Amino acid sequence: MGRRSGRRYRTPVNVFRRGDTYVIALTYGKESEWVRHVLARGGCALVTRGRRHNLTAPTVVRDESRRLVPAPLRPVLRLLRVADFLRPEPR
Repeated sequence: MGRRSGRRYRTPVNVFRRGDTYVIALTYGKESEWVRHVLARGGCALVTRGRRHNLTAPTVVRDESRRLVPAPLRPVLRLLRVADFLRPEPR
């Protein structure tokens, strides 16, 4: 939900499963509104493959090597200059 408006928003993201949690590539940048909303709320709901996951304790992580994502995607993210990721924990 928006920090001030209280409206619900949906933002398409590039999400990758990493063990028992997820990693979200911050292709819109770590200063984007949706990231600020998730950090301010302390979590978010993630819908992937038709399932809803409540995620909490998000942190922004800088990973220049992009090892948080599958190897075939690293060159693409490098070209896009994406090295910041959101790492929430499952609730």
